[in-house]
Order: sequence, then structure tokens, then C-alpha cells
Amino acid sequence: MDTAPQLRDLRSLNVAVLHPDDKDGANLVQQLGRIGCKTHVFWPPPPELADCIDVVFLAVRPDLIHEELAWTRREKAPTVIAIVTYENPTIIKAVLRVGACAVLPAPVRSFGLLSALVLARKMNDEIQSRNKRIRKLEDRLEGQRQISKATAILMKTRNVNEGDAYNLIRHQAMAKRVSTLEIARSLINASEVLDPMYMLAGNPGARGGD
Repeated sequence: MDTAPQLRDLRSLNVAVLHPDDKDGANLVQQLGRIGCKTHVFWPPPPELADCIDVVFLAVRPDLIHEELAWTRREKAPTVIAIVTYENPTIIKAVLRVGACAVLPAPVRSFGLLSALVLARKMNDEIQSRNKRIRKLEDRLEGQRQISKATAILMKTRNVNEGDAYNLIRHQAMAKRVSTLEIARSLINASEVLDPMYMLAGNPGARGGD
């Protein structure tokens, strides 16, 4: 039976514990050590974290709920597990804002810690995988839009139909050994530069009535 990667890789995890230096924080670090994680303790939470950090246990406290934590917004953000001492709308809003994939009550008990860690990592992996697919689809759609725009430019300037315009782009891409998207972008950029020049040449008043 295959072991889930989130379980198999536990001993290779770099875990940041963003928790006050108190008994609860020390207990959490000790429990993570038993699991085999490499822990790094910080307090107060730093605005930036090293890229090597895989998981963050973050103590969500009222005095820090408005702190800007840039590492929560980066493309490959670490898995965040929030630790809360009590529940109210403000704390819950802060938990959502940092993108937590799991919540543990303080003080953290040994029972449930491993399950929360594994499930949170699995959820974070799925979220990042989904976001990556969305970005690829958005990039593909934007590329198609730019090729369509470049095709329309050629149809207008060369007085050709859509098929011939696209073939011109494709042949130019093959000749230069670049993608059709690169050729399309070059055509669009050239058109944006030249259109104002044509307007000025054809409309003296556009130059301020010189």
C-alpha cells in the first residue's frame, strides 16, 4: 500500500513555529521534534520567511492580527496551521486572512497534531496544484487573445483574410524559430508604436497646430 507523500516526507519538513517563548510554545516544538520535523522558532512573526520553510504553526493573537505577513501571499506559500486560544469573529477573520489550512486550539495537545499536520499539507498541496492549473489556463487564454489581436492587425494592414493572416504569423515564427505568441506580441508592440505616428502624420492638428 502506497504511503501518502505528506506522511512519507515528515522527517524532511522545515517547520517554522511562530509562537511566544513560553511553556505552550516549548511543548509544541517538543512534539514536532518527536514527529521528526526540523523546527525554527520565531516571535514575533517575521514579515518574511525563508523559501525552505514548508509548514508554519502560527499563534494568532489579538495584538498581531493586523500584521502584514508577506510570505502568506507568495506563489509557493508554506502550509499554515493556526493556533488559537479562543474563538471570535476577529480571530477567525485573521485565520482566514493568513490562509490557514487547519486550526488547533491552544495549548496544542499531542493527540491530533500529526493528523492536522498531514491533512493541512495535503490541502495546501491541492490548493497550489489547482492555482497552478488556473494560471496555466489564464496564460493560454491571454496568449490566444494576443494572437487574435495580431491576426486582426495583419488583416487590416495587409488586407488579407484571417487564415492568411495567421499563416503569416506562423511562418514568421518558424523562420525565426520562436513561438507564434512572440511574433504576435512583436506585431502588437509595433502597431502600438506606429499608430500614433500615422495619426500625427495624417492630422497636423494633433501636433498642436504647428
